[in-house]
Amino acid sequence: MAGAVPDGSQFDARQFDSKMTELLNAEGQDFFTSYDEAYDTFDAMELKEDLLKGIYAYGFEKPSAIQQRGIVPFCKGLDVIQQSQSGTGKTATFCSGVLQQLDYELLDCQALVLAPTRELAQQIEKVMEALGSCLKVKVHACVGGTSVREDQRILSIGVHVVVGTPGRVFDMLRRQSLRADHIKMFVLDEADEMLSRGFKDQIYDIFQLLPPKIQVGVFSATMPPEALEITRKFMNKPVRILVKRDELTLEGIKQFYVNVEKEEWKFDTLCDLYETLAITQSVIFVNTRRKVDLLTEQMQSKDHTVSATHGDMDHKTRDVIMHEFRSGSSRVLITTDLLARGIDVQQVSLVINYDLPTQPENYLHRIGRSGRFGRKGVAINFVTKDDERMLSDIQSFYNMVIEELPANVADLL
Repeated sequence: MAGAVPDGSQFDARQFDSKMTELLNAEGQDFFTSYDEAYDTFDAMELKEDLLKGIYAYGFEKPSAIQQRGIVPFCKGLDVIQQSQSGTGKTATFCSGVLQQLDYELLDCQALVLAPTRELAQQIEKVMEALGSCLKVKVHACVGGTSVREDQRILSIGVHVVVGTPGRVFDMLRRQSLRADHIKMFVLDEADEMLSRGFKDQIYDIFQLLPPKIQVGVFSATMPPEALEITRKFMNKPVRILVKRDELTLEGIKQFYVNVEKEEWKFDTLCDLYETLAITQSVIFVNTRRKVDLLTEQMQSKDHTVSATHGDMDHKTRDVIMHEFRSGSSRVLITTDLLARGIDVQQVSLVINYDLPTQPENYLHRIGRSGRFGRKGVAINFVTKDDERMLSDIQSFYNMVIEELPANVADLL
């Protein structure tokens, strides 16, 4: 394909523009246009009155940077590529764009949103329903691990929006339980994550089953070559909205490190911090599923109350644990990167990287759990001798300095 980007490892935002230029030159025409118009208030966006009510009722007062620039072009029906990190209000951006354009008289699926995990799909479903509560929107999440028959029953009654994971959505389209005739908007959320999880073929298969004239929105924190290739193949003169790397410092989140020297000293350090953890809601990230189980056992043996979730658990168990955590009945959650994107637990104000992430990009997704747009948060990184290089990589990647943890950490929360 002319102008396609060769497969390779993810490149960073600084290379994004030069890669774009290459793509433009390859075709000899402008493929992307940039969109810089910004709206300081939701009122200025000329949204439906009932949508505005939903936005304010949800607790948004003023749009974030991505919302200021991203909601209106989507509402205008333009194809959009929006790149910004976790915690900046991407979900509400595309939910608002979808809700503004639906025909509520027509009880047929008009918008399809794909996400990489069932947890994220269910989260988007909740946000879409909340923002559209005054519009009486009908939304359904089609995800694996749930009853196919129940999906078919709900779809047969009729919904305005389907949010789902690629496997189940493709299955529903193939069985014609989900009819594509009226779908006019297609959103890929966390496109980078979806492609890295190997959903590329399924996404292409789904595209083939959708009407040819369809509005496409691609939302992503990073833009690997595969995501650019998808935009190239399926989008029509998209506008791109890029929150650049130097704007990616997560304002309001204080970040610290604790020098723990050796791996085996981490646990005692965590126990010292436990009282502080339990004041608020906290997420502790480790790098392997096995370690989730191990750390959970260790904490419970010291009579510390913690919950844990990872990809080896069955869906029902994970749902119960996330419900306990969201409702506040459990205050400390131990998890892997499975949950590092898109799980918006409003009350999380402390993230502990018990293990530093293996990729600098994932640091941003993890600490984006705390201090979601406009709120305060604290991130604490446990650093062994072996981690010093990664800590330094993370600091240069985001162009920031992470300081040593002060003694009064509880006062910061």
